[in-house]
Amino acid sequence: MRIATYNPDLHRKGPGLLLRDILSGKDPQIIAVVETVAALRADVLVLTDFDFDHDLVALAALAAALAAEGSPYPYRFAIRPNTGMTTGLDLDGDGRLGGPADAQGFGFFAGQGGLAVLSRLPIDREAARDFSEFLWTELPGNLIGDSLSPEARAVQRLSSTAHWDVPLILPNGERLSLLIWHATPPVFDGPQDRNGRRNHDEAAFWLHLLDGALPMPAPKSPFILLGEAKLDAIDGDGRQAAINALIRHPKLQDIAPRGKSTHYDTGQKGDPAMDTALYDFGGLRVDYVLPSADLTVLDSGVLWPVENTPLAETTARASRHHPVWVDIALP
Repeated sequence: MRIATYNPDLHRKGPGLLLRDILSGKDPQIIAVVETVAALRADVLVLTDFDFDHDLVALAALAAALAAEGSPYPYRFAIRPNTGMTTGLDLDGDGRLGGPADAQGFGFFAGQGGLAVLSRLPIDREAARDFSEFLWTELPGNLIGDSLSPEARAVQRLSSTAHWDVPLILPNGERLSLLIWHATPPVFDGPQDRNGRRNHDEAAFWLHLLDGALPMPAPKSPFILLGEAKLDAIDGDGRQAAINALIRHPKLQDIAPRGKSTHYDTGQKGDPAMDTALYDFGGLRVDYVLPSADLTVLDSGVLWPVENTPLAETTARASRHHPVWVDIALP
């Protein structure tokens, strides 16, 4: 079974605009995303940047486009993320209320750039857990420091987008949990490093959950931790302690998926084949799929094709991110 995560960059500047663009059938980026996902051939796909709407109409429209391309996903999951959710406070200190940086997670409207799951296996919705209301101050050893005012500390949630535990129903009736998150970038802030601290703690949340150090129960094996940490464990900016601890956690295994791209950035310390996104300054590994230690991994990779091929041009047109996948033997 192939499990993958992918940031398809499917967010728009207003509610309903993504649905409009999907239904048009003419948007070049969306066409490229559909072709990329079809080439990926994942059985379960986590989308880490997809506009949320209450009835999942846009997600259903994308699923219909994928089915027409020969990649059906009959099961879908998404719930309201923290992006664009108003706090009523001036979190960014610009003297105005209601801006995108004043929300629980950055967003110009409620649900912009949320999370979604597409699956060929049934999803146990009743057993799904949403940790997105967990307050940042409630995380043991948090790095919040003086990055927020006392008023903001009282309401600020840890998740900039969401933290979910979504169980899949396997053919034998057992469950495989997907532990999903999409963190804030560790940059785009001031000297107090609010985003860098929060990015670190969004990864640290999983460390505490896996160790049974939070009020909610630790996940039962087997599980897969996946999503977008927005942080490279070696290169780039950010506080890397938590993501390094995650990829080395004894309950997880880092298969280190690799792509076929030959790009290289001067001064890069990590293996460029493990990069999952290409920014203006170079490539970084920011998207992860980490199976629990008890799962048997058969293969893995980053869908980053060799340059100057049709699929490479398609994936580049779709998003600056590339899908990361792991094949596991069914328990």
